[in-house]
Amino acid sequence: MISLRTKDEVTLAATRRLFALADTPESVGRLEEEKIAQAIYPAGFYRTKARHIRQSSQIIAKDHAGTTPNTTEELTALPGVGRKTANLVLGLGFGIEAICVDTHVHRIPNRLGWISTSTPEQTEDKLMSFLPRRYWIEANELLVSFGQTTCLPVSPWCSRCPLTEHCARVNVSRSR
Repeated sequence: MISLRTKDEVTLAATRRLFALADTPESVGRLEEEKIAQAIYPAGFYRTKARHIRQSSQIIAKDHAGTTPNTTEELTALPGVGRKTANLVLGLGFGIEAICVDTHVHRIPNRLGWISTSTPEQTEDKLMSFLPRRYWIEANELLVSFGQTTCLPVSPWCSRCPLTEHCARVNVSRSR
């Protein structure tokens, strides 16, 4: 939940601070919302995330015996958990094949011309239709890394991209 619209290094530091205070759903659920907010600041939307983290922790403790659910339906029923977060938990937490579509995973296949979608949900569906299941989990990690270093949202590094000759450069008006 903390990672949504927050840089990885901020997320990692925030997570470490929160887990230093409480490291089980039961103990996180007992924390005051303000204490959670202070621990995860400066993550984006930290107050809303603090409320969702507390509520979700309480639900997991009460309704799931303190164990994180392992289905999309149960995960997305938690406050603040959408498909992206659910798929990330399924893939990285449980090893269940899922495609986690963030801004990079949405942008890059569209830019390459592999797909033509306007929403992350459409991107997930299209990628699932042609990407072999064994690559679903690692697709997020590879595309996020590539999107942070080479295929940037604005002015991508096309001059050093290994995919340049295979890229449709959809919506690229300026590159380096």
